[in-house]
Amino acid sequence: MIPDPSRKYRAYPPIALPDRQWPGRTLTHAPIWCSVDLRDGNQALAVPMNVSQKLELFDALLKCGFKEIEVGFPAASNTEFAFMRRLIEDKRIPEDVTVQVLVQAREDLIQRTVESLVGVNKAIIHLYNSTSPAQRRVVFGLEKPQIVEMARRGTRWIRERLPLLAGSQIRMEYSPESFSATEVEFSLEVCEAVVAEWQPSAENPIILNLPDTVEVAMPNVYADQIEWFCKNLKSRETSIISLHTHNDRGTGTAATELALLAGADRVEGTLFGNGERTGNLDIVTVALNLYMHGINPGLDFSHINALREVYERCTGMTVPPRHPYAGELVFTAFSGSHQDAIRKGFAEREKNGGEAIWDVPYLTLDPSDLGREYREVIRVNSQSGKGGVAYLLESQFGIELPKDLQREFGPLANDLVDALGREVTAAELKTMFWREYVERHTPLALHHFHADGVEGVFRCRASLRLDGADLAVTGEGNGPIAAFVNALAGAGLPAFEVTDYRQAALGSGTEASAISYVQIRTGDGRLVWGAGVNTHIQLASIEGVVSALNRAGLAGGR
Repeated sequence: MIPDPSRKYRAYPPIALPDRQWPGRTLTHAPIWCSVDLRDGNQALAVPMNVSQKLELFDALLKCGFKEIEVGFPAASNTEFAFMRRLIEDKRIPEDVTVQVLVQAREDLIQRTVESLVGVNKAIIHLYNSTSPAQRRVVFGLEKPQIVEMARRGTRWIRERLPLLAGSQIRMEYSPESFSATEVEFSLEVCEAVVAEWQPSAENPIILNLPDTVEVAMPNVYADQIEWFCKNLKSRETSIISLHTHNDRGTGTAATELALLAGADRVEGTLFGNGERTGNLDIVTVALNLYMHGINPGLDFSHINALREVYERCTGMTVPPRHPYAGELVFTAFSGSHQDAIRKGFAEREKNGGEAIWDVPYLTLDPSDLGREYREVIRVNSQSGKGGVAYLLESQFGIELPKDLQREFGPLANDLVDALGREVTAAELKTMFWREYVERHTPLALHHFHADGVEGVFRCRASLRLDGADLAVTGEGNGPIAAFVNALAGAGLPAFEVTDYRQAALGSGTEASAISYVQIRTGDGRLVWGAGVNTHIQLASIEGVVSALNRAGLAGGR
């Protein structure tokens, strides 16, 4: 990098639009969507899709609800031409879907393109030629009038061949390629020339596609270009203003959303943003951005995991794990504070019956709306806290830890996960909890316990094994646990008291177990938890006491 980039690069000049209106507007409805996955997206693949892959992706786009799909560049190759013919001859295009084909402003290519469309029901012929100063100078070596004539002549060639498509509904789309880097006055001049040649009507409007072919400015400048164009276009009532943004500056989504505020009607893009260089517009992101603001996007991504699998299989591309909405990790929280907030948000929503406006911290929309499951939301690694650990145990196994026990087990679990150096599953967390609490049978192990009582006085007898030796104890108290505590004290174990006791069912039916959580306070003031699991509630609580004693180190060395 050079010390003074201004010697090599310059900022794109702003648009003179002092009365701009788009900053004060709000999006209220979805645009017309056009997928260009099969053409623009396909040309950006290291290995382009074959016919069977294109057919599979085409069907996936139909399931999403796309009504306009750019299927290829039929004049570019025999494969592209054959694909167009197969769609038509096999009657794979639904009656309400319009296919779109791209062609340059060359007569031989236009002829071949029209031939590919014979027998189609509805089609858009998308004509383009570059208009920017760099393209005019470097690529074509032409002046402005010659560029205008190129566009006008291409439009005329298409119009002259319409009799070959008698019986088909044909619409015209024109793109001044590199619009974003073209003087807006000249873009307007070229488009007006095309409109005059095509003669659109309100019933059959022309599509004027204004591409941000290469991002050269901040997204607000693109929005200004679109609003200026809409305000100055003479044939606005017979024109559909379309957007086609790329992502060179990483702001393709922002540019599209601002340009929709500026007056555009239609959006071209690809699933997950596949395209040249840094990619095309990601239609999934923009559509779901609308959805999370309460606007029906007109596209259905209810099964986004399945859509992602089709996309990856057909294109050979991968969706990054942090990709908006579709990435593997976007509905996942590793931070302990995030996990705790999400868990509490779910609990509040469940308490309210799930009918309230969605307002769960850190989740912009409900994962289940996209076919994702809540179990995907919270996962645990060494960065996680007690909230994530507790959520997984509760959601997967019904193990609802008391708050104080969460605070005790959370750091222990994190230490174990940190030692593993990876993410852990809910099953692994359960194993950790069982090993640390439920399976603590040394140095003190319970073999048998029996208690009965009358008028608030319980008597117990228990057989245990302590440091390898058999131990029989008896005691009295106002309940089974109190009787057991007194029995252990009478056998000479260090003094302690039970300060908290909880119990819950694990599962249902005759084989259901009970889990008991028992907290004790030692003679030196330490608070320690234990846990016991048994099909008999009373035995689960006694095993919880034994677990706490073993964890506190009070059971050995009498």
